[in-house]
Formats: sequence, C-alpha cells, structure tokens
Amino acid sequence: MSKEEKKIRRAFKEKNWNAIKTADSWQIFKIMSEFVEGFESMSKIGPCVSVFGSARTKPGNKYYHQAEEIGYMLTQKGYGVITGGGPGIMEAANKGARRGEGKSVGLNIELPFEQSHNDFIDSDKLLNFDYFFIRKVMFVKYAQGFIVLPGGVGTLDELFEAITLIQTGKIARFPIILVGSSYWQGMISWIKEIMLTLESNISPEDLDLFHVVDSPYDAVEIIEQFYKKYTLKPNF
Repeated sequence: MSKEEKKIRRAFKEKNWNAIKTADSWQIFKIMSEFVEGFESMSKIGPCVSVFGSARTKPGNKYYHQAEEIGYMLTQKGYGVITGGGPGIMEAANKGARRGEGKSVGLNIELPFEQSHNDFIDSDKLLNFDYFFIRKVMFVKYAQGFIVLPGGVGTLDELFEAITLIQTGKIARFPIILVGSSYWQGMISWIKEIMLTLESNISPEDLDLFHVVDSPYDAVEIIEQFYKKYTLKPNF
C-alpha cells in the first residue's frame, strides 16, 4: 500500500473530509496518466481483436484450446490479439498469438487476488492498469472486434458494455462473437423471452449486434467477412 493510500484510509477512519476531497482531486492526475500511457502505447499497434473469457479456465478445458486456436488464427489474418493479460482464456489467446508470431497485447489490471500477467504477452505490449474503466476504454477503442468465450461477471461486463456502446451509437459497429452456444444459450433465451418479448426492454434488431458460434474458424470468419464487406481500417 502506497503512502497516499494509507493517508486516504486514515482520513476515512478519522472522517477528515477535507483530506479526502484533496485526495480525490489529485486522483485525476493518476487517471490522466493511465489514459495517456494507454493511448500512446496502443495507437502504435495496429488492427487487433479483443478476446475475453474466464481467468479460471484451465489448459485442459476445451475453451482454453479454442481460445488458443482463435489467437493463432487471428494472427494469420493479420490481426493482433488483445486480452486482459491474465491466466485462463486470456493466457490461451496470447499463447495462440505468440505461436502465430503475431502481436500479443495484455491489458493487465492490478487486483489483490487472482490476476497476474501471463508469459505470452509481447514484452513491449504489456500495460498495467489500476482502473477498470480506463482498461475497458482500451479494449473498445483499439479493437476491430470482440470474441467472447465463457467467463464470469467481468466477461459479461465487457460484453454488455460493447453492445451498449454500439446500440447507442457511441462507437461504430464492429463484430461481437460469443463462442460456445451451450454456455450462452440460457442467457440468450432469457434476453429473447424476457427482455425482448415479455418486457419489450430491447428492440428485435439489438439481437443482430452479436453472433453465436461453436468453432474458432467460424469466430474468425465472421470478422473476416465483416471487414471484407466494409474494408478493414483501424478504428483509431
């Protein structure tokens, strides 16, 4: 724990609100520095696809294997691979990118548990973040598409943020692919039956914002066909 963090904790304990307000204002500079470092590093990399999934997926799992194949196949199509930099699905995708001799990017997040960066990220393409919201900006801003394998709450957060940004016109549309129909089917049925049909909380066309596939080939092919139609251009 840094001296600044100790200072803030002590201020909360003592209910020293003036000190807390001062600490909040200085935090702006930390946020700015993470954005600047991220923008400067990522803008040099070129077209990439962000791959998401659970940090808890083990190497023997079929989704680990699929993520590795996806990482490899993306590099053979000229894309770099961006992951959250950790173990599990992230490690597998970076491993595939390394095998394909393509760009392997890791956007690691500092956590008190679970997360440490994997060994398959290019040494000059590992970025560490304190703030989730800055990290998510990098995932979206510098990706030509999202490929989402089975994961937990963090994976769902990243998935639905991208869908929301496209749905609301805040970013240009890009392919979002869910891998593993058996894993995602329950969620998709709920979206269709409850959100769409019963409650009318989304529009039918919102279901067209993502695809569901079962193979690495199909996932990468959707991205390929999208950019053959619209002409591949980096979105940054």
